[in-house]
Amino acid sequence: MRRRHPLRLTAALLLMALAAGCARQAPLPEGERAAGQWQAQEARIESLDTWQLAGKAGLRTPEDSTSANLDWSQHPHYYRLLISGPFGGGRTTLEGREGRFSLTTSEGRFEAETPEALMQQQLGWSLPLGALSDWIRGLPGDASDYRLEEDELGFPARLEQDGWKVDYRDWLHTDGLWLPRRLVMTYGDLRVTLVVNDWRPVVDE
Repeated sequence: MRRRHPLRLTAALLLMALAAGCARQAPLPEGERAAGQWQAQEARIESLDTWQLAGKAGLRTPEDSTSANLDWSQHPHYYRLLISGPFGGGRTTLEGREGRFSLTTSEGRFEAETPEALMQQQLGWSLPLGALSDWIRGLPGDASDYRLEEDELGFPARLEQDGWKVDYRDWLHTDGLWLPRRLVMTYGDLRVTLVVNDWRPVVDE
């Protein structure tokens, strides 16, 4: 199964009204997800290419467990991930711009052909950054096959792609969008937990 992502896709956010017979239901409490909301916003999620987020990342292997703070700035042709804390080795900045990738640490500035290779060489571990910008929005990457399971409300629950398993554990509502707040990603014995405390999407109206 392969997902096709349109380059430019705009759609109006569908307004849903849940009715029982002719009776009108009270509005849902703030912060509570409902059936149909993911499908109604999916086109906007797919076109979302600019955001800032801040949170924490936890890394666990059979030998160790550690965490770090994460600040992510994403734009159509540029991204920057600032990792600060133990597994970032103090303060680490990963940048990508039009096929060029660099990693800056206290030891200097390094480059490689892919961000994954760069992180593995310099940090000893790596995240699937080629797909992570999709996964963090609740979408599968568009470069390979995948398997997606939905929860009872139609939101992504588990995604399997490129040997990774991504479990969506919690959601956050901001700027009219439901976005993942907590993801647990596993690859063999490696377990990565991402918790987003501040999601700031730049949404085209």
